[in-house]
Amino acid sequence: MLHERLNWRYATKKMDPARKVPEEKVAAILEAVQLAPTSSGLQPFEVFVVTNPEVRAKLRAAAYDQAQVTEGSHLLVFAAWDTYTEARIDAVVADIVAQRGAAAEAAVKGYYDQLKGSYVPRSAEENYQHAARQAYIAFGLALTAAAFEEVDATPMEGFDPAQVDEILGLKEKGLRSVTLLPLGYRAAEGDWLVGQKKVRRGLDRLVTKVA
Repeated sequence: MLHERLNWRYATKKMDPARKVPEEKVAAILEAVQLAPTSSGLQPFEVFVVTNPEVRAKLRAAAYDQAQVTEGSHLLVFAAWDTYTEARIDAVVADIVAQRGAAAEAAVKGYYDQLKGSYVPRSAEENYQHAARQAYIAFGLALTAAAFEEVDATPMEGFDPAQVDEILGLKEKGLRSVTLLPLGYRAAEGDWLVGQKKVRRGLDRLVTKVA
């Protein structure tokens, strides 16, 4: 079933603006994002779900006029922490304690204190790059979940991050944009890629087994 859905999906080039993705399907995609594994469980990113037409029009301009940004019904913007701070890591510990009980604090505090000693002194750029890689894990699961829900999605790196950050006020939130993911449904016509055979390298050239 999963492989069928992954074969079904493609980077949709033309979406039908008349068709809206049901909110329960968007919620299922976002839950997959929430459940994504991240380094030390930090989840160092946020996802913005943009449906406002005026905001999406601005984001489309920042994304080099890629029509899916406005023709899809929802736009997900993945934004990573701009750096790691003691407060952000302490908040993760607080969440663990709140959900696992006070006894968990003794088990995890030493580990996260060590993590703070390693991460916090690094440059903001190094920390952002690390956080962005964690966001990509969730981004991949969002694409997979969208396929499972039979929702079309177009992964996008082609945009001006500075403009996106400004439009969404990300800098003030301590975030930097990483990727865009329009969600919608493929149009019946006008998409040159629809129906094309999926081309991937064979496993014999993609995978090397080291026994």
